[in-house]
Amino acid sequence: MNKLVVATLTALMASSVVSASDGRDDLTEEDRARVAKVTAPTRDFSKAESFETLSAGAGTTRKMLNADIFSHPSANLTFEGRQEFLVGNGLFRKDWVSSPSSTQASDGLGPLFNARSCQGCHTKDGRGTLPGFDPVERSDTVALLLRLSVPPTTDEERKRLASGHLPFVPEPVYGVQLQNFSVAGLPAEGSLEIEYEPVTVELNGGETATLMRPTYRVGNLGYGPMRDDVQISPRIAQPMIGLGLLEAIHPADILANAEADHGDGISGRPNWTRDVRTGERVLGRFNWKASQPTVEQQSAAAFSNDMGLSTPLFPSHYGDCTEQQPACFTMPHGAQPHLGDHEVPAELMDFVTTYAVNLAVPQRRDVGDARVLAGKKLFYEANCVACHVPKYVTRRDAARAEHRFQLIWPYTDMLLHDMGEGLADNVSEDEASGSEWRTPALWGIGLTRTVNPHATWLHDGRARTLLEAVLWHGGEAQAARDRVVAMTPEERADLIRFLESL
Repeated sequence: MNKLVVATLTALMASSVVSASDGRDDLTEEDRARVAKVTAPTRDFSKAESFETLSAGAGTTRKMLNADIFSHPSANLTFEGRQEFLVGNGLFRKDWVSSPSSTQASDGLGPLFNARSCQGCHTKDGRGTLPGFDPVERSDTVALLLRLSVPPTTDEERKRLASGHLPFVPEPVYGVQLQNFSVAGLPAEGSLEIEYEPVTVELNGGETATLMRPTYRVGNLGYGPMRDDVQISPRIAQPMIGLGLLEAIHPADILANAEADHGDGISGRPNWTRDVRTGERVLGRFNWKASQPTVEQQSAAAFSNDMGLSTPLFPSHYGDCTEQQPACFTMPHGAQPHLGDHEVPAELMDFVTTYAVNLAVPQRRDVGDARVLAGKKLFYEANCVACHVPKYVTRRDAARAEHRFQLIWPYTDMLLHDMGEGLADNVSEDEASGSEWRTPALWGIGLTRTVNPHATWLHDGRARTLLEAVLWHGGEAQAARDRVVAMTPEERADLIRFLESL
């Protein structure tokens, strides 16, 4: 092992100890020492680590590996919790319809929307399908949406951005995202068009890889032109597993990762966003730019923006309708007076949240396989663990008992990183810049196509293989990417084998 690798691993060991021991107000001094020891990155790649198969601690599912492997409840849920999970599952899967309808418990969709159900985007609770990947089976744009934003032009917009009351300035006519479906009587906002340009990458050992660089356009605009300076950001639906455990990571551990000095040009930082329930600025954890603080708020925002359904957190019955779309506000909504003012009342929202925070992470496979261990060593040596931090111990005082004090292996630092121009969307969101993305968790990534055979990777699904996903890394991750390019073909195969074991 060369001196650079030794220095990298030493720095990572030091930073992880700080991460696990500093600022944890939920732990005793004895617990802090235990947590620091168990979360320190390994330096022994001759065998699997203790408990490495249990990616989500006691909540890890050991169910049969099939297309439903992402849809099981946390293994340590109580009987009552499982009943709530099953109710939430039904709500997550059900198709909503427009109002008025004879199915009053399921109406209120729209007026503008991207999907009729949560499951419509998150295929079997996994990644969404890129439109056009398989034109026979899926030719729509349900799982890939376009965020829309424009630069601020008024003092009021700048003030709201600075205060955190506005994550970005929506496009004045089309709002925060393009809705490509609508209820009867309204035009849809438009349609997404994608073209790809092949990009060849030379790899060590005589191999090549072909990346597909996308260009996005919006056609069939239903409400007139967009502003000339509009920025569009494609976002594909992410897997749902392990979200409650990510929410249960102590903020001190996440912030310690941001403060750690790796000496390698990698400097992840948190995104501070607004908790709509309290109005406070808090640590962002979810979606592609970490601009949602909780699973509940992320879910409620999806009900509002993706399906046009009102919830206690986002009470508008008209979702993302704008003042430039007046007919939108004349459409009937689905709130029922005897159930309250919202199409998704608080009780139903609680069931959906319980479901979303308790979708179990599958256990690891082949952790002791020689090639997997070799790939794991390469993953560390390439410094991928500087962003994809392997493990944490969740907080003792987590809101839900099943998430408390669990050793988990998500492989993420939950922070924003500059990923370079190749992946930049030029859209700022809260404190995230146009080239920054939150490090996605890697647990379950090897089962992606077991769940959805048509799934692809990265924020817009452009990567058709895990190697392509790595090769798109730039910015802070450029050095790690270049190390992968310089590997022998056998080493790259071992690296991918390790990723497929997660």
